[in-house]
Amino acid sequence: MHCYSLAPGACPHNETALNAVLRAGALLPTTLRSLGFALLSTCALPAFGAGIPTLQEVTVGNDSKDLIGVADSASEGTVTAEQLATRPLLRPAEVMEAVPGMVVTQHSGDGKANQYFLRGFNLDHGSDFATTVTGIPVNMVSHAHGQGYMDLNFLIPELISSVKYRKGVYGAEDGDFATSGGARIDYLRTLAAPFVEFGFGQNNYRRLLAAGSTALNDDLRLLAAVEFTGNDGPWEQPENLVKKNALLRLSSGTAANGFAITGMFYRADWTASEHVPERAISSGEIDHYGTLSANDGGKTHRYSLAGEWARSDASGITRASAYVVDYGLKLYSAPSGYISGLQGDQHEQADDRLQWGGELRRSWFLGPQWKDTELAVGAQLRQDRIDKVGLYNTVNRRRTEVVREDRITETAVGVFVDTRTQWTPWLRTGLGVRYDEIHARASALGGSFNMDNGGHTEARQTSPKLGVVLGPFELLGQTEFYANWGHGFHSNDVRGATARTNPQDGSPAERVPLIVKAGGSELGVRAAPLPGWNTSLSVWRMALDSELVFVGDEGITEPKGASRRHGVEWSNYFAPTPWLIVDADVAWSRARFKDANPDNGGRRVPNAIPLTASLGLSVDDGGKWFGGLRLRYLGAYDLEETGEEKSTAFWMANLKLGYRVSKQIEATLDVLNLFDKRANDIEYWGGACTRGEAMAGLGGCGSGSAIDGRLVHPLEPRTLRVGVRVNF
Repeated sequence: MHCYSLAPGACPHNETALNAVLRAGALLPTTLRSLGFALLSTCALPAFGAGIPTLQEVTVGNDSKDLIGVADSASEGTVTAEQLATRPLLRPAEVMEAVPGMVVTQHSGDGKANQYFLRGFNLDHGSDFATTVTGIPVNMVSHAHGQGYMDLNFLIPELISSVKYRKGVYGAEDGDFATSGGARIDYLRTLAAPFVEFGFGQNNYRRLLAAGSTALNDDLRLLAAVEFTGNDGPWEQPENLVKKNALLRLSSGTAANGFAITGMFYRADWTASEHVPERAISSGEIDHYGTLSANDGGKTHRYSLAGEWARSDASGITRASAYVVDYGLKLYSAPSGYISGLQGDQHEQADDRLQWGGELRRSWFLGPQWKDTELAVGAQLRQDRIDKVGLYNTVNRRRTEVVREDRITETAVGVFVDTRTQWTPWLRTGLGVRYDEIHARASALGGSFNMDNGGHTEARQTSPKLGVVLGPFELLGQTEFYANWGHGFHSNDVRGATARTNPQDGSPAERVPLIVKAGGSELGVRAAPLPGWNTSLSVWRMALDSELVFVGDEGITEPKGASRRHGVEWSNYFAPTPWLIVDADVAWSRARFKDANPDNGGRRVPNAIPLTASLGLSVDDGGKWFGGLRLRYLGAYDLEETGEEKSTAFWMANLKLGYRVSKQIEATLDVLNLFDKRANDIEYWGGACTRGEAMAGLGGCGSGSAIDGRLVHPLEPRTLRVGVRVNF
């Protein structure tokens, strides 16, 4: 759990200046001029609060005396590098499963963004969960494949210093996509020793990671890392994954008082085995790990440069960050198989953009005369200049038709004011408000039925936030009670907000709002019943105005209707000794559309997982042996609105064993899917055709119709991977 401490102590202050700031925060502007106010406000009171002790960042540790700290809700926390060190991972993005209740899967190749699930949301590739890495937003707006596309395949898990997460819509600093929650991932600034790690395993898996850091002088440190990964996977059609990754980080000081400049380079090329009709496997038309389309997959790149700066002084702390990202994707998929004929229904989704932005914030401590209030004011700016985003019909990765091609410029500005006040030793509150404004323009570049689309659109929203904390009380060791309420949003694809015609057939298209509002509330409790045991329980609810999503496979925005969700989460972290960590989480949720589907009368939200559970063990006493065990359970979920079709529940386990040969050499063995469970990573319900069905003309396959049924992507079988690390 991450928070800011409230340092005590009186100090001189300027009451007139304080009142001016509070009045300004209460009157949020309604245009892009709000950015100017927020930027100026961070410097408006240089002498205000002089003499107050420097603002300190606090990360709650494992000592039971320090488990309560100063949290804003029962469902926030920090995952440390030590917790990730013994976690067996099939894919880099699985570090997100350290967020209690989150599930990470894949329904295509390992170069494509993962599928995420949390709090009754099928987050698709990230549409309702906001993630940043070294201060850079990862979610892509108006993306070729899906809104909020969150590709974390560039992560290097060994270099992650922390994953700070917050669920719900209760943080004033959280903007677009942070409806179910969000996470901030940071990298280390130094390494204890440089190292080279070699990995190899089944299915032609191989990996090389080299990393190290050095002090350039008394203040400057340089960290560098390079990674090369290849993998064919268990698929009948080899994946041929080739991933190249690099990081260079120059830093000085700490995250609270210093700076870091981070450059990252990532490229990937792969062949994918998409999800397939389950009947194609059961009939023997294809193997369990077979594929329908011979050349799906893609290429992607992400080059970024980011700078972060923080300075603490007598009155508080100032933070500033800026970033620029060059991103591209060519994704080839044939999820429907052979509806139109034996040439297949492969399409390409292409995205080429430059993303840039930054953040500036200032926090002040107001001292005991203002009830130890912490006042924070911040501004965020982001622009995506999408030179070309398109959907094309293809055969064997060669374009045969332009369905739609557009140019988009999307600019988002957010400003926020946040206060935390300690009214009594047992009562504190958090009150915040956030204002967001988005301006965007789309221009049609190609497509027979697309040229009438495009234009300018804009939207804005004010999002209030409120939190109340009671405690700590001497109950079950230490106990705090939380109540949270707030509003947030996710944006929709600009092409849906400016649409006039369906690019597939020219029929009229209904425009959708650029911003979709979300509202949520939560009650929670956090306690330390025993030394080393931190437990939290939360009951939450969420209302979303629309499940609207951009369907990249068709080039249109599909309305899904308003939805309601509620659930219960129980999370536990137990460290009875310094060498043993046990974490256990259970999450239950219920997701329903507000109105029934007019076609079938159902109200269930497809692919909303109602029950998940996980158990993890991490053992490392610093001796020869160390390791970790992870168990995960996924309950059955509805595949369509009536609930008649459900997925199959399953559990699986991953194991990591490590042995230190010497101080310089250690070896690890990862056993992924330890008990070789035969299950599906993901299941859908929808229309598709196999090659055999198209040849036989079954159900209209091959001539424009499809057969509805279960679409699956099998769980990878038991896989062994060996790693050898040499420290220098």
